Amino acid sequence: MPIVVTLDVMLARRKMKSKDLAREVGITEQNLSLLKSGKVKGIRFGTLERICAVLDCQPADILRFEESNTSGPTRP
Repeated sequence: MPIVVTLDVMLARRKMKSKDLAREVGITEQNLSLLKSGKVKGIRFGTLERICAVLDCQPADILRFEESNTSGPTRP
């Protein structure tokens, strides 16, 4: 997956537990766990906004794009 979720790193930097973040954001611990593991297809902007507000960070602090090594169409 070219989008890597580094939410666990930001949680460690903020010394916050996943269950506390889930409670403050208003999502289940299970959904947060799925997000942290990268097993989701997407995230609502509202949820991303609340996560960033609670962690006092930017989306780029918890999401990273990695080039895929698979061959396929490229854009100029």
